[in-house]
This record gives sequence, C-alpha cells and structure tokens, in this order.
Amino acid sequence: MKLAVSTLGMPGEGLDRAVEIAAGHGCQGLELRLHPDTGVHASLDAAGRRSVRERIERAGLEISALAGYVGICEPGPDEPIIEALLADLRLAADLGAPGVRVFPRGGDPAVGARRLKAVSGTAGDLGRRVLVETHDSMATGEAVAALLAEAGCPETTGAIWDLLHPWRHGEPPARTLAALRPYLDYVQVKDAVSAQDTTPVPMGTGSVPLEESGDLLRAAGFSGWVSLEWERTWYPQVAPVEDILPGAAAWVRRFTS
Repeated sequence: MKLAVSTLGMPGEGLDRAVEIAAGHGCQGLELRLHPDTGVHASLDAAGRRSVRERIERAGLEISALAGYVGICEPGPDEPIIEALLADLRLAADLGAPGVRVFPRGGDPAVGARRLKAVSGTAGDLGRRVLVETHDSMATGEAVAALLAEAGCPETTGAIWDLLHPWRHGEPPARTLAALRPYLDYVQVKDAVSAQDTTPVPMGTGSVPLEESGDLLRAAGFSGWVSLEWERTWYPQVAPVEDILPGAAAWVRRFTS
C-alpha cells in the first residue's frame, strides 16, 4: 500500500506547504481537494495546471487522486453533472492524477450508472478513472458496488472505501470489502470518536475498526493508495495533520504485505 494525505486536512495552507507536509512525513502521494480555497480546481488555466504538476513532481510525490465534489446520482438533469465531471477528468489528465473522486449525492443507481456510462469514453481516452466514494446516500460498500455493477464500465470506474462511513452505517468491514473487492481502487483512512460522533481523533484512539480493516486489506492483497483524510477543514479544533500522519504511516506499514 502507498500512503497519501488529503489537502482536506490542511485548511488555509497553500499547495507548497501541502507538498512540504506530505514529503516530510513519508507520503508518496498527495490527494488534492478540488476547491477554490485550495487553488486546485477545474477553472485553472494551462499555466496553473503546469505549475501544480511541476511543484508536486519536484518533491518526488504523485497525485494519488483528485477529490472532486460531483454528485453522480444527484437528482436533476444529467448535462450539468456530466459536464462538471468531464472538466474534472480533463484536469486530472493535465495534472497526471489517475482518477477523480465523486460522491453519490442521491440514492438511484440507475441515474449514476447512466452518467458514468456517458463519461466512460472520454475517461478511457484520457486514461483516467471515476472513483465513487462510500458516502452520503450510498455509504455502504454494497450500495456503491450495486451502482458500479449497473454502470458496467470497470475500465473507467472504481470505488473508494472510506473506512468510516460503511461502518457507521452498520456494515461490517468484511462485508464492505466483499462487496467492493472487484472495484476497489482506493482507501481513505481515518479514526473518529464513535459512529455517532465523527469528530476526528488520532489513529487507533477512536472507534473505527482500523485493525480489522487493515487485516482484511492485507489478506486481500490490496496494494493501492491509502489516503489519510484528516477532516480539519470541517473540524478546525482538531490537531494539525502533521501530528496525525505518523500514525497513518505506521498503519500502512503494518498492513502492507
């Protein structure tokens, strides 16, 4: 497994500081949150895109994924969703990111499947993937797996297993991995107080079943990206991400085959 860290954990920090933190704490990659506040978003011009890519590559890092906010199952017309996702995929190609994270934002897998199929040709031409996170209205592995099965385009789609959300919605890690295993591209790791109180806490001090999940991933031979998603943007009172990264790095080392 390869360790990355999300810029979600670095509110107010610029890209150079994010690169410094990642490179200085044993990360191989950086997960870039797409938002105007981070300076990385689909409206960047060609020069801005070159600058982002060069600054990350100079530090010997890779972009593990772009953390986008498109809601692939969001109710409403298809066209705005498809166009927003295509813009993120083109940004990923320019930056050298392998894939773009999307959220469900709706409970109808037929809607999401239709949109995933609509972007599949362009994603394939660009060599990029759309990664659906276990989140919001499809928080379980079984729900995301059903969406991806209906889409039927495995060459351009995959799943992100956020270790918190399926578990807090009552799905044991073994069931999550069993559902997601044919589609699993990426893991987001974090710990939290409890299923009811998702305030972030240092790795191993909360209630998320990190040991069980790590054992399952190791047994499955998972060798992809594991990103520390430290949600300091939403919980500004928590410790800086630099304090949490050593625990995430130790977790990855412990469960890497």
